[in-house]
Amino acid sequence: MYRSVASEATTRGGLPTEVGDYVVTLDQVPRWIDAEQRSSLVYDNEDPSLFFSDPLASVPGAESSTSGFSRFPVDHEVNSKIYLWRGNPWNLEVDAVVNSTNENLDEAHSSPGLHAAAGPGLADECAALGGCRTGMAKVTNAYDLPARRVIHTVGPKYAVKYHTAAENALSHCYRSCLELLIENGLQSIAMVCIYTESKNYPREPAAHVAIRTVRRFLEKQKDKITAIVFCTTTSTDTEIYKRLLPLYFPRDKHEEEVAIAKLPADVGDENGETVIDERKIRIKPLPAVTNTAPIPPTAPVDPPVSDIGLTMRRNSSYLDSYLDPTFMSLIKDPDQRRMEQWEKASHAKSGFNYGKLLGFGDLGGPPLSVAEEYSLHSRYLAKANSLNLSEIAEMKIVYRCGVDKDGRPVMVVVGAHFLLRCLDLERFVLYVIKEFEPVIQKPYTIVYFHSAASLQMQPDLGWMKRLQQILGRKHQRNLHAIYVLHPTVGLKTAILALQLFVDGEAWKKVVYVDRLLQLFRYVPREQLTIPDFVFQHDLEVNGGKGLIVDPRTKYVYHRP
Repeated sequence: MYRSVASEATTRGGLPTEVGDYVVTLDQVPRWIDAEQRSSLVYDNEDPSLFFSDPLASVPGAESSTSGFSRFPVDHEVNSKIYLWRGNPWNLEVDAVVNSTNENLDEAHSSPGLHAAAGPGLADECAALGGCRTGMAKVTNAYDLPARRVIHTVGPKYAVKYHTAAENALSHCYRSCLELLIENGLQSIAMVCIYTESKNYPREPAAHVAIRTVRRFLEKQKDKITAIVFCTTTSTDTEIYKRLLPLYFPRDKHEEEVAIAKLPADVGDENGETVIDERKIRIKPLPAVTNTAPIPPTAPVDPPVSDIGLTMRRNSSYLDSYLDPTFMSLIKDPDQRRMEQWEKASHAKSGFNYGKLLGFGDLGGPPLSVAEEYSLHSRYLAKANSLNLSEIAEMKIVYRCGVDKDGRPVMVVVGAHFLLRCLDLERFVLYVIKEFEPVIQKPYTIVYFHSAASLQMQPDLGWMKRLQQILGRKHQRNLHAIYVLHPTVGLKTAILALQLFVDGEAWKKVVYVDRLLQLFRYVPREQLTIPDFVFQHDLEVNGGKGLIVDPRTKYVYHRP
């Protein structure tokens, strides 16, 4: 059924260039450590500058973070076993391939194309296995595939309230597959993305779990495994792996140093599983006790019944004298830490809130840590992906357009469409998170039409602060500029408050634009979808210096 791939039919590290079944060997897939990896895996219509080097672009303050401890140091032996393949995993000639399936191991819920490529024998053997539990794995023959075995595993369903449980179940999927590989005397494996959209698992958090679990496993079992191929079949997954692999498998000291600043705060334990402080058993070892002269034994004397409680207390204090006073104390106790957070929040509410006094909303509360922001963003993104938000999309408040003059993607916000009394703000936040997620992964631009808008119909700054916390630091770092068309004095005052009370880094990137033609210097006209009333407002506000007709709307607006 399969044929060897000819040299002329393979380019870019084994990527198929012609239709048909063929066999791709590991020699035709570039390894992670290969120097040509940065260019060999760039596909049509992709920007080479956005490949593996993207997460290692220098960011402000990165230099100050490189002095920290690297949780994933450079390991050339481990890196030599990692491959990234974009294509059909069933064509790879490896010892085992992974199939992401459901508890019944049925064909309908298996990875696309597996059963068609392997033949009917695979479905018969799966039916005889008796199912498989979530997080576990089972192995079968590969039948017509170039591989020797197929390892079937069941990924978890994702729910926001059970985020940690889903992470650990997914980590166990990858670890179970690798353990089965070794138990069956196999050495190379092609791993598909076990998480699926049907189970609502957000892709990027799942990729973090997958890559760090594989890294931790290889650190312990690298002598028994020769190759692990991360297989992706969509451009989204490919882009995610391209950005995350350097964080967990750095190839040189520069990548290792930059990864220190970019890795999430929680990268799991020695197996890659998420650790919950509240569930950890915290035991501090007994301190060393200095040797003293032996005390001669004395005959035990039973105390009177009335003195039993006093004797127990005296014996307890006697024991305390031999122990470190800090024994049984909990370092960074989660309950104490949570109490401190509550105290900070309470103090912020009871304190003098300048933002609320000026009518900007509640701007109090302690700032979120990197880990807290990441968890918050992941929960909102997962919920957004599970909902139908078409009624928000129809309002045309936020939508994506083309690119600016330097090729950055553009997101448009229309202030006049923001009808606060008709809008469910919580659903709107979910829609914003969903629309912005694919854009904020790299530099981008925002265009805000304030034409004919009213500040009375806008949310307060407390809500804006919360939205920026949910979008996270990546949004702030990759935002190039916010072009504000037709600003008013009230809007400029509000943006000044945003700079002072919410986020100076992002809101200092605002560029005020008074006229449409001035905006077109930054974003070409053909790259924007502009509501008709914006042209009318521009005509009313900027009258008198020559006329120009927009080719789409036939509205007339002025040339400077």
